[in-house]
Amino acid sequence: MMTLSNAEKFPGRPTPEQVKAMAKQSPYRPTPEQVRAITDRPPDRPTPEQIQAAGGKKVPDVIAPGLRILFCGINPGLYSGAVGHHFARPGNRFWKALHRSGLTPRLLEPWEERALLDHGCGITNLVERATASAAELSNKELIRGRRRLIGRVGHYRPAAVAVLGIGAYRTAFGRREAQMGPQPAGIGAT
Repeated sequence: MMTLSNAEKFPGRPTPEQVKAMAKQSPYRPTPEQVRAITDRPPDRPTPEQIQAAGGKKVPDVIAPGLRILFCGINPGLYSGAVGHHFARPGNRFWKALHRSGLTPRLLEPWEERALLDHGCGITNLVERATASAAELSNKELIRGRRRLIGRVGHYRPAAVAVLGIGAYRTAFGRREAQMGPQPAGIGAT
């Protein structure tokens, strides 16, 4: 069987070397829209080394005043810490659940998390530091997280808060008998 070179497969197509030479000579500069289209893309998948090194990193809150609902995770996982986006690990069901519940008109990707603000939703965490498992958090950290969350709720005043993790909620708020669903005692004015 005869193998064809790329030049033979695609006649008239410039070689990579020719493309590089043309790029050096070109006065072309991308428009701001083209730059955004290039940069507003999913982050590259982190390497196993980057994931392991993400322990202790923080993922910025997605929050604004007057949200309909503020989702409060326990803490970021290592994958989220590595890429800097909430609920970013492939297979995480948060984004699908959000869309299927009707809170977003389309399925958002973790790197599009700031679009949640346009739909009246936000994200924070009880504990800011990324860990491999929430089991690595101490009760003291969760209790400090409660105080942090109460401060956020007081400042930003969301209509509702959804704590994502019943065990962490029970520990942080000292409500051992709490069940899943709406709670009789709110957080701040919620």
